[in-house]
Amino acid sequence: MAASYAHLNWEDNATGPVLLRLAGRLDAETASRVWEDALRGLRSRAEQPVRIDTTAVEYCDGAGVALIVDLLRQPRGPQAGVSLGDTPEPVMRMLAPFRSGDFPAGADAALPRSRRLRERLAEGVHDLGHSLYEQIAFLGEAAAALAAALRHPRRVRWRDALDIAQEAGANALPIVILIAFLMGVILAFQSAVAMRQFGAEIFVANLVALSLLRELGPLMTAILLAGRSAAAFAAEIGTMKVNEEISALKTMGLDPVRFLVVTRVLAAVVVMPLLTVVANMVGLVGGGLVMLTFDVPLVTYFHQVTSAVSPSDLFGGLFKAAVFGLLVAGVGCLRGLETRSGAAAVGRSTTRAVVSAIILIVVADGVFAVVYFHLGI
Repeated sequence: MAASYAHLNWEDNATGPVLLRLAGRLDAETASRVWEDALRGLRSRAEQPVRIDTTAVEYCDGAGVALIVDLLRQPRGPQAGVSLGDTPEPVMRMLAPFRSGDFPAGADAALPRSRRLRERLAEGVHDLGHSLYEQIAFLGEAAAALAAALRHPRRVRWRDALDIAQEAGANALPIVILIAFLMGVILAFQSAVAMRQFGAEIFVANLVALSLLRELGPLMTAILLAGRSAAAFAAEIGTMKVNEEISALKTMGLDPVRFLVVTRVLAAVVVMPLLTVVANMVGLVGGGLVMLTFDVPLVTYFHQVTSAVSPSDLFGGLFKAAVFGLLVAGVGCLRGLETRSGAAAVGRSTTRAVVSAIILIVVADGVFAVVYFHLGI
């Protein structure tokens, strides 16, 4: 008949590791009675290696496994580690799914502060390098997939691309129109109030037109697309990753980048300039309505607009919009593919997608400003 208790015994050895013998039943009731004694014994032998012997264990369940794993994971010196000695086959099978490195040490505060700082710094550098590697690898895969799509257009899933373009473009028109109209109104009103002091209200048309066509139209539309589409792309692909649908695609021999990313990138690159054109037109209309209150007719306002802007202003902004669309779709898909397992993983990926997309948009806009200045555009 199996014993209804658990006990431990320490055997100190001057020439070898200290032996910790566990015996009896290691279950939820009995393991707790020896747990603290085992930890106290480890702490009193902090400079000596310890080997755990479980040959006398008659029964072991999840609580017993937790006890053994907790003993193995205790932070100790490099020459005073805790290891497993003789272990029965049933106990070894229960310990097989677990490794001491999978669990954070509970007494991390006992480590020297300089050591903890070095470890965290090393982990941060490792995570940064791994993230850069994944981004570069994704950039190469996406570029290769897009090149293949341009060479073989019939292989592209155009129906899916059209559905995505409708969701990202047509369904975004109401919010784009609203924001663009308010942007034109605010720009015109604030600048007209200042210029009225000098009798230069007519030049408000120049300011509104150049601001919208060169900067605010593409930038504002891209930020709206980042909030809508980058988040949607990351959530969709992230959910597929969590549900192992991405793994299923790979099992069937389908490339997830070509199957999921290419259609979204193409749709975003196409709809962004179209949305920008709408935003520019609506913003100019909003500015024109404000100028009516300052006794500037619409005919005079739009004549001043056409004389102030050039085709380079329009097409320079549309080119920026296409690049912004590429960045938004690429970042959204990348964050979706990077999604880990867990209930909160999709939410984290969505947040990272929006934040990363907005940062990249602002950085790219600054680069465009410098390049356009040197090119005289």
